[in-house]
Amino acid sequence: MSTVLYDTPGPRAKRRNVLLTVVFLIALAALIWWVIESLAAKNQLEWVKWEPFFTDSRAWSTYLWPGLKNTLVAAFLAMIIALPLGAVFGIARLSDHGWVRGIAGTVVEFFRAIPVLILMLFANAAYSEFTDVSPETRPLYAVVTGLVLYNASVLAEIVRAGILSLPRGQTDAAKAIGMRKGQSMRYVLLPQSVTAMLPAIVSQLVVIVKDTALGGALLGFSELLASVRPMSANYGANTIASFTVVAVIFVVLNFALTTFAGRLERRLRRGKKSTGAVVGVDAVEELATPGEHVDPRGPGGTGAGPANHSK
Repeated sequence: MSTVLYDTPGPRAKRRNVLLTVVFLIALAALIWWVIESLAAKNQLEWVKWEPFFTDSRAWSTYLWPGLKNTLVAAFLAMIIALPLGAVFGIARLSDHGWVRGIAGTVVEFFRAIPVLILMLFANAAYSEFTDVSPETRPLYAVVTGLVLYNASVLAEIVRAGILSLPRGQTDAAKAIGMRKGQSMRYVLLPQSVTAMLPAIVSQLVVIVKDTALGGALLGFSELLASVRPMSANYGANTIASFTVVAVIFVVLNFALTTFAGRLERRLRRGKKSTGAVVGVDAVEELATPGEHVDPRGPGGTGAGPANHSK
């Protein structure tokens, strides 16, 4: 069966696909074998170097758990601030007022063009010079500020693109029943665009979780990745084993986040498979513009559609 976007492979294409798959699997197996052999040659796979993470609770209670807690705190604060801020700027870029679009566009493009690490460094310097934030909590403030400024700008573009992806008829239908632009945005456009935006939003939330490690690299923020250095120096843990354990924790965190978002997206899609919303007479009257009366029976009271009669 063929479509515009996909042609069913023929016998030769199927054989080629099978051959490429086999070649890829052989190459992947060879790469894994080479990595394992290289680690074994350096005695990096000895149990004594991995044992502290499985038998000694100090590795977790003293280093890994405090770092994981700081990572989660910074990521959570950045998410709950960046999400609504990005939505506000994304909607502002669609405003009918040119000065609103100009200001919002300038802010979004400015912070989106600056690397997030530079934003963290500037924020750390600003908190040091102009505020009384203590040196102990300053790295957290700087990391959250940098993450919010950058990711809110990216999320603003995601929101704007999600709203613009909806058919023009959605906006026209909202205007036809008397909705103002704010009402159509709140009740019609945003609820429908959330499903389309959700995969991109989740991808950006994953970026937030990973970018907390930048604060540990240069600002002294004691997040999860930064716990490897003191764990290796003071506790005597193997560096490769420590990095591997930290990497697995990050994978688990991001996998849990994407799994939750995937279930939420499927639930939203199932909820939209209904026959559609029915607007009652009272709701139509409430949404009508001032000075107008909407007859739900249609022109002449025949029920053919809405008719507006000026009072």
